[in-house]
Amino acid sequence: MKKWIMSIIGTLLIVGLVIVFFSARTSVSAQDAVLSNQPFIVNLSSAVSEDAFEKGEMYVIDQQGKKVNAKHSISNKGKLVEIKGLKEGAYTLFVKNKILKTKFPFTVYKELQSVKSKEELKAYFEQAKKTQGYEKVTIMEDTMAEASKESSNVQGGDYSSTNNQVDGVDEADMVKTNGSHVFSISENNVVVVNIKDPKKMSEETKIRFTNDFYPSQLLLSDDTLIIIGQKNVFRTLESDGKQNIDRIGMPMDSMTSVYFYDITNPASPKLSREIATEGYLNGARLTNNTMYFVTTVYPKFWMMEENENIELRPIIYDSKTDNEPKPMNYDSIAILPNSMQANYSIISAINIENLKDNSVMTNGYLGGSEQLYMSKENLYLTSTIFESTNSNSKKLIWNPGKMDTEVFKFALNETAVQFVASSRLTGTILNQFSMDEHDGYFRAVTTKENRWEENEPSENNLFILDKGMKIVGSITGLAKDERIYSARFMGDKAYMVTFKQTDPLFVIDVATPTAPKVLGELKIPGFSNYLHPLDENHLIGFGYETKTVPQEGSKEPLIMTEGMKVSLFDVSDLSNPKELDTEVIGGQGTFSPIQYDHHALFQHREKNLYGFPISIYEQGTGQEYAQFKQDGALVYEITPEKGIVMKGNLLNPHNPAQLYENWESSIQRMVYVGDSLYTIAVREITSYNLNKYEKIGKLKY
Repeated sequence: MKKWIMSIIGTLLIVGLVIVFFSARTSVSAQDAVLSNQPFIVNLSSAVSEDAFEKGEMYVIDQQGKKVNAKHSISNKGKLVEIKGLKEGAYTLFVKNKILKTKFPFTVYKELQSVKSKEELKAYFEQAKKTQGYEKVTIMEDTMAEASKESSNVQGGDYSSTNNQVDGVDEADMVKTNGSHVFSISENNVVVVNIKDPKKMSEETKIRFTNDFYPSQLLLSDDTLIIIGQKNVFRTLESDGKQNIDRIGMPMDSMTSVYFYDITNPASPKLSREIATEGYLNGARLTNNTMYFVTTVYPKFWMMEENENIELRPIIYDSKTDNEPKPMNYDSIAILPNSMQANYSIISAINIENLKDNSVMTNGYLGGSEQLYMSKENLYLTSTIFESTNSNSKKLIWNPGKMDTEVFKFALNETAVQFVASSRLTGTILNQFSMDEHDGYFRAVTTKENRWEENEPSENNLFILDKGMKIVGSITGLAKDERIYSARFMGDKAYMVTFKQTDPLFVIDVATPTAPKVLGELKIPGFSNYLHPLDENHLIGFGYETKTVPQEGSKEPLIMTEGMKVSLFDVSDLSNPKELDTEVIGGQGTFSPIQYDHHALFQHREKNLYGFPISIYEQGTGQEYAQFKQDGALVYEITPEKGIVMKGNLLNPHNPAQLYENWESSIQRMVYVGDSLYTIAVREITSYNLNKYEKIGKLKY
């Protein structure tokens, strides 16, 4: 069976040594291990009464056979049971009603339990396969649907820094500068450009990589340049020690490799160390001289029947200690509670102050992750929980149905990463800006929707959780039949944009964690993909203008996107937010990387300047589709007093013969150093005067 199909199956398997009991009419599923500070969650396919415990239809006994007076709650119309407050020990849940008669053993532990052996890990995946009926179903390709994945860093002084969500937590990006040099990714090379003289920029060197490594992200700290990317390596772990095995047809693994370069002399970078973990990069952060990165690994568990020696552990590599990649130790792998994915999240941390001596700490967790948010003290990962509705036919038609989110919290202490707790939130999380940590509380906004059920309209929620990941405050049921397009937390306020036909901007007071409340709402045409704080009382929104087109025979109009829209919001009167000014650029098809990647935003706080790369499309008279017009970058001065004012037009002249963007020269990022502005493309860098926006120099590489 195709590997991609297996990967999809992997994302759906219930992890955590889940045991499922089937009867003719119902089933019960839950993990057989839970932490003492976490609820024991039971999912039922058939409902029980809300007073099932009082009636004696459900009860818990301890290992001495005595009934336990367990705290419990029953929700989701009798199909979701949560049991809380149990001490460490072995327990059994009994369910006895007219439909179901079964018992369910489980154990409460104080902390996460490590996988102890190869046999235990293999048994884990064997159980996961049986849980989903993997051996009996065939995936219908045309019915599968992929689950969606997707602060202001105060900038000033002499040169740009990356637009980070959390002040003091640097995020990886494709371009970095230290004020004298620009480091940028160009295909599978990293280019080092000397920009001390903007009129005479020079390429000092290229850090070249072979075709098996593709750099995608950079971090920069003093004299250390960190290059992150994907590397393909041949898997030799199941070759039974044969050294001369033919590599033709040998399986390959994708690893996230991290290269550390000493750039004391930028013209001659020296490789200090390479570390790597199997899987695809979820995110990378740098704070307090410690680098953290997270990868997601899909183990090849479906190959167990074909090869009993298949290695189910993720592989790791450290040039300081290893000659080649090796599997993780079993005691470095633990099982996350309440995760619904049969894959791994790998968290690695290393202090970069003394790279030659410091150890890299790597922990693996059974349970995949999607979104990532990190403060200086804690790391949060999210995992989507699917409650699918399957047909009874031999072929599986998968309906994702209800989707919720499990959020996992990890405490950070230099390179020590410790799991704290997790919590289940109703709905799904859009991206990292839908999450935030403030004064010890974790806040998140979610969208609850089931796209396959017309009678279940979407709605949006806000949740506030304490240090132990217990929900202490919430607002549910916002903007029914809409979903979140962007969100931003700013201290005691939260801002959320939803959309279907108009763009409601919600202003929410979260100053009292136990009692959040909606203060105001603004409905305008269009929507914002990204919200950026201008100051305490103003927001900038980047998104699209929209128009409604009546549809013959339908009450619902067709909503069509138009040009890119920049909005300035005034939220000084929290109960009455206003759109102070707008700028609409181009027509349908116009886009900017800022609409899906906040790192593309250029900002100079002292000069109130905000800019972004852009590709402009317009639809002429008699044209059926919008046509490419020009690309480049735009810079605006944005203030509450003047609104949105164009300052720098860095667009290439319109060329009727040019039908689309030139990938080599299309601007990816913009940075400033002193009074000079630099636009960076894959194959060139251009300098401008930051006051007059006149071109100073250009360098191709």
